[in-house]
Amino acid sequence: MDDTSRDTEFRKSHPYYPRPQLQRGSWTSLNGIWDFAIDRDALLEINQVDWSSHILVPFSPETAASGIDDTAFYSAVWYRRSFERPELKPGERLVLHFGAVDHGAIVWVNGASVCTHHGGYTPFYVDITPSLVEGSSQQIVVLAHDDPSDLAKPRGKQDWKREPHSIWYPRTTGIWQTVWMEIVPQSSIETIRWTSNLERWEFNLDAAISGSAGGDLSLAVKMRVGDQLLASDTYSVIAGEVHRSIALSDPGIDDYRNGLLWSPSSPTIIDVDLELRRADGGVVDRVKSYTALRSVTVQGDRFVLNGRPLTLRLVLDQGYWPGTGLTAPNDDALLEDVILAKKLGFNGVRKHQKIEDPRYLYWADHLGLLVWEEMPSAYRYTRRSVERLTREWMEVLNRDSSHPCIVTWVPFNESWGVPDLPDSPAQRNYVQALFHLTKAFDPTRPVIGNDGWESVATDIIGIHDYDDQPQRLGLRYGINDIESRLFKRERPGGRMLLVDGGAAVGQPIVLTEFGGIAFGESKDEIWGYSRSDTAAQLLERYSALLKTVRALPALAGFCYTQFADTYQEANGLLFADRTPKAPLEEIALATNGARPDFDAQVEALWRDRLMEHQVAGPAPQIPSVKA
Repeated sequence: MDDTSRDTEFRKSHPYYPRPQLQRGSWTSLNGIWDFAIDRDALLEINQVDWSSHILVPFSPETAASGIDDTAFYSAVWYRRSFERPELKPGERLVLHFGAVDHGAIVWVNGASVCTHHGGYTPFYVDITPSLVEGSSQQIVVLAHDDPSDLAKPRGKQDWKREPHSIWYPRTTGIWQTVWMEIVPQSSIETIRWTSNLERWEFNLDAAISGSAGGDLSLAVKMRVGDQLLASDTYSVIAGEVHRSIALSDPGIDDYRNGLLWSPSSPTIIDVDLELRRADGGVVDRVKSYTALRSVTVQGDRFVLNGRPLTLRLVLDQGYWPGTGLTAPNDDALLEDVILAKKLGFNGVRKHQKIEDPRYLYWADHLGLLVWEEMPSAYRYTRRSVERLTREWMEVLNRDSSHPCIVTWVPFNESWGVPDLPDSPAQRNYVQALFHLTKAFDPTRPVIGNDGWESVATDIIGIHDYDDQPQRLGLRYGINDIESRLFKRERPGGRMLLVDGGAAVGQPIVLTEFGGIAFGESKDEIWGYSRSDTAAQLLERYSALLKTVRALPALAGFCYTQFADTYQEANGLLFADRTPKAPLEEIALATNGARPDFDAQVEALWRDRLMEHQVAGPAPQIPSVKA
């Protein structure tokens, strides 16, 4: 298949709007074949690039799917493609979007520099209208800088060694999420943020409006569950913003109330239509969004959803796929991962060291899967690493805070990037600052300042403990005197659990990493925290471990390591291609002590996935390719 055919076929298989909570009726995907060049020492100027190679965007050049498959060290990469200039009406703007580019990006359009961005896991966009030229053909060039040895930037599980080792994986360089563009009116709905308040039975809407069409503007909002209209109102735009509380009538009766609440067992989604209108009633901009009504907090030593204690049954999910790395091969793969997590008996995932594609969060929202969102770590503590991680973490919170599936924020993991917490007041201040900054930005969710050990500020005490003997775990976490025995004497991972009064006795305790039982069919060397020789032995050991952990009264929940094998790390319940290592129903029985019947529900969701819950508009336009 030639490059043009590959380009068209790939983008036809990815028809869903990349930004699921703010969707317009049409958009243009720029995924597909781009001109490409590796700049190993980051020395080239734009006019020196040899454009003889091609890459399939959005797969990183380290992956086989990209067509490059180069896992060596290099510091920069170049991208180029042409697109047809769309017809713009007076006042309309053409906005170019990047889902994620690792790590720093410079973008040119028709030779003019239009934007720069730093941060490998967060989106950015730019109005490229002023840089369009006469004629139909327009050109985009992207330079991505990504020093493979830089340990002071957020890099998650990306290895700094030539070959992946232990729990670290191949690097990801350059574009790895969708590139797209859309036409927006002169005045448009630029951002939306939803916050639900279950106690008051209302939603808070924060919207930013860009541009000016002259005269007064208002924002009309309609909220529905299926055919049921919940709210319909119009709010004035003041100084380019709308900040309003939308109150619903509290039905009072639990049966009806529960039908409107979002939970893993009943993920009720509230669809929203928003119209930006002129004073004469004319529609300036129209978008679709969605939200959900739910509350999440901690009460004493329990995690609480919608006012009721919920035992967390999480699985650690690295978010990698064979051949495509950090990028899902297609939207079905994201949906499949959400379904598989539920079919394995879990009610949530801890997305580990990755900010996942928004389309994954879309499916978790709609199918009912809790998500703990964790910031990819830097591995050095410097002023620059503090600035980088803090800036990118705020971009993460801005991108994802409206998703109902996200129930916990985790800015740090296992003291990575803050290696001297017990002895360094500055590093403790850093963790405490990120904890409180996150709480200030979003007071509606629990925050774990540093997951695993050495808690200095947290709502939940997360503990990583890979002891492979169930009886020892039972003794350690089944004790009555938590304060003197567990927190003062135990050292899972060789680390103290609390530092400088960073958590209070009586807070929820969650075993946020345990297990890690490896089993693999590969003849190559595999890695795990312990090892099984057969699939039957894996299931036996998993069942014994989970039976013990589920019965521990001191725990508010657990997170098993891990969902799927990832490169050399073979401790998944699934192989890397998502084939189960044991029957799904047997794993689910061990996970939650029952055989949940997900089959009918899951199959129905598969059949209906493009209907009731699929908010996306028409398939994207497929522009002509001029590689």
